[in-house]
Amino acid sequence: MKSEREKTPKREWILLVLYLAVFFGLASVIALLQPHADYPSFGHPPDEPSRYLVSRYICRYGRLPNGYDEEIRIRGYGISYGFYTMLPYIVQGFVMRFVNLFTDSELILLYTARFVSVCTGTAMAALVYGISRRIFKESRFRWLFCVLVMYLPQSLFLHTYVNTDSMVMFSTALIAYALVRAYGEGFTVLNCLLLAGGIIICALSYYNAYGCILSSIILFLLFFAVQKEGRLQYDFKEMLKRGSLIAVVVLLGIGWYFIRNAVLYEGDFLGLETLKKCGEMYGNPPYFSSYAARGIPLSNMLFDNPYFLGLINSFIASYGVMSIYAGSRTYLFYKLIFLTGLLGGLLPRKKEVGESGCVKKLFIHACLLLWILMPVVLCIYYAYTMDYQYQGRYVMPGLIPFMYYVAAGLKRWADFSWFPSMGRLQGALPVLKKLGMAACYGTIAVVIILLFRMVFLRAVPVYLQIGYVL
Repeated sequence: MKSEREKTPKREWILLVLYLAVFFGLASVIALLQPHADYPSFGHPPDEPSRYLVSRYICRYGRLPNGYDEEIRIRGYGISYGFYTMLPYIVQGFVMRFVNLFTDSELILLYTARFVSVCTGTAMAALVYGISRRIFKESRFRWLFCVLVMYLPQSLFLHTYVNTDSMVMFSTALIAYALVRAYGEGFTVLNCLLLAGGIIICALSYYNAYGCILSSIILFLLFFAVQKEGRLQYDFKEMLKRGSLIAVVVLLGIGWYFIRNAVLYEGDFLGLETLKKCGEMYGNPPYFSSYAARGIPLSNMLFDNPYFLGLINSFIASYGVMSIYAGSRTYLFYKLIFLTGLLGGLLPRKKEVGESGCVKKLFIHACLLLWILMPVVLCIYYAYTMDYQYQGRYVMPGLIPFMYYVAAGLKRWADFSWFPSMGRLQGALPVLKKLGMAACYGTIAVVIILLFRMVFLRAVPVYLQIGYVL
C-alpha cells in the first residue's frame, strides 16, 4: 500500500506548507505585537495577565500552585486560575523554565508562553487538514473546510496569547481526527491511543469543552453497532476490548490531577466549589453579582441584552478585551456563509451506491449537534450563574463540527447534486457546476482576505498605537 505522502500530489503538499506558514506567520504577528504590560489595556488579550501568573509560577518553582496561593490570585475577584485544569499552563511553564536557563527577561518568557499557543495552533491546523482529507474527496472543499476552521479571525486569535483555549481547540481536532480515522479504518490501537490522547488533553485543559468528550464517547459506542442481514447488531466484545484500552489510558492520564484536587480541596476534585469559597473569602462582592444571585430571570439576560448577537460576532472576530472588532462587511459575509451552508445541508441528495445505516447516521449527527451545542449551553449557564460574558471563545470547542456542516452544505450547493437534471435544464448543469466551483474558490479567497484585513488593518494599528509591544 502506498504511503499517505505518495498518495498526495506535489501541488497539495505545496498548498499544505503555504496554509501552515500563513497561519503561523499571522499568529506570530499578533503574538508579538499585542501589548505585554502586566496590566490589562484596551488591546490586551483577554485575561492573559491573570492566566500568565499560573504559567510564571510553574516556571519559577517547578511545581503546580495551590489555587489559594496569593501569588496567582486575581485582584478584586479573589480567585485564581489555579483552581481550574492547568495542562496548558504546565506546558507553558516548563517550556518557559527551559528558556529561563538562558535568559531572565520577563518579556522573552511571556513571548515563550505565547508561542506555545502559536505552535499548538499550527499543530491543530495540520490535524484539521488531516480531517479534511478523510471527509472531503475534492481538494477545493478540503481547503474550504481548512480555511473556514483555521482562518476564521477568532480561531487564529485564540492561538496568539496565554490561555487554555488554544490547547483545548487542539484537543478537539485530535479527537475529531481520531474518530474520522476510526470510522474509516476501525478502532486500531493507534486510533484508540489518538482518541485517548485527545480526551486527556481536553479533560485537563477546559471544562467548557467536556461536551466534546461526551460526544466522542457516544460516537465510539455507536461505531460498534453494525448492520447485518438488514438488522442492527452490536459487537460488545470488540467494544469492551477497545474501550478498556482507551479508558485505562485516559484514567492514567487524568486521574493524578483530579486526585490531587480532591486531596487539596477536601474532596472537591473539580475545584469549582473551592473556587467560589476562595472568591467569597478574598474577593469584592460586586465582582460576583450574577443575574442568578440578583434573582433576574434567564430570559431577561438573553433577550433584554444583545447576548446572542454579541456571542455570534465575537465568535467571528473580537480581538483584545472584546475591544477590536472587524468591519461590518466581515460579520455580514460570515453570517451569510454560515446560513447558506447550514441551509445547504437541508437540500435533497442522491443516495450513494451501497449506502445504508440511516438510523446510525441520525445518531451520529445527533452527537455532532451535541458537540456544537454543549459549549453554548455551558456558556449561557456560566454567564447567568457567575459572570455575564458573551465571548465567542467560550463556544469555540464546537467549531470543527459546526464548520463541517457549513462546508458540507456549501459543497451540496456547489456540486448541484440536488439540481433536476432533466429536459432543458440538463444542458445548464455543466455551466452551473463551473459557477459552483468558482464560488468555492471565491469563498476561500474572501476568507483569506478578510483575515489579513482583520490582522493588519484592524488589530495591528491598535497595538502600535497603544504601545507596550515588541
